[in-house]
Amino acid sequence: MTGLGDMLRQSLDAGEPSVIVTLAETRGSTPREAGAHMLVLSTRSIGTIGGGRLEYEAISAARRLIESGATDHEMEIALGPSIGQCCGGHVSVRLERADLGTLERIDRLEQNEREALPGIYLFGAGHVGKAIANALAPLPMRLVWVDSRAEEFPDPMPNGVVRLVSSDPVARLRDAEAGASILILTHSHALDFELAGAALRRTDMGYTGLIGSATKRRRFERWYVGRCGTPDDLGRLICPIGAGLNRDKRPAVIAAMVAAELLIATDRAAERVVPFSDRRKFA
Repeated sequence: MTGLGDMLRQSLDAGEPSVIVTLAETRGSTPREAGAHMLVLSTRSIGTIGGGRLEYEAISAARRLIESGATDHEMEIALGPSIGQCCGGHVSVRLERADLGTLERIDRLEQNEREALPGIYLFGAGHVGKAIANALAPLPMRLVWVDSRAEEFPDPMPNGVVRLVSSDPVARLRDAEAGASILILTHSHALDFELAGAALRRTDMGYTGLIGSATKRRRFERWYVGRCGTPDDLGRLICPIGAGLNRDKRPAVIAAMVAAELLIATDRAAERVVPFSDRRKFA
């Protein structure tokens, strides 16, 4: 998500002129995709269209547009030696002085982006849950954070994260949309098992991750099969989470590893490529 709507609203309310810079078209190798945009004001900018000389030239042009009073401008930039970038592609850049119509369009675009984001359901608001929520909040994910203990959630909540206090987390998991990713790290091993079992019995989850050790995984596998679960389902369980490559158990480190794992998992799901459960791809 761009997150520019609120900043643009503030600049308009303050009467501060601003320009939306958009990559209207990209060809070849480029640092960002078509549609990427940023907000440029007289003294600062928010967002990015790829950095480097490309972005420097676009920001400079946007500030010239602000000073001139013009309403729009188009730029064609080859990403080669002439601007000191080696991508080799080509971009068309559109500059537009922002107004209320621009804000409506940005708000609509960001709402559509939010609705299209992969859903992540995080069960558990303990130390690791808090670290994971903070790590995932700025990423292109739609995070729902679930716990039965209202007092465990931070105030304020991480930006964009939906807080859900529920006395029946398993029911909330069953309500999750198809393709969602599930992260399970509650205060109770028994509840962890119930949640993981419910997730595996659904064959439409994009990712099911359970915090714990190899020993906890073996205990869960016995529990699940003993409850008439199908052994083949266990291949879809990620436990330990965080690619299993991390020896550092500090919450922030676990959160960083889990964030990387989820980004890869959701990208693979979107591209319909090799299932994430093939852990050898991390070797």
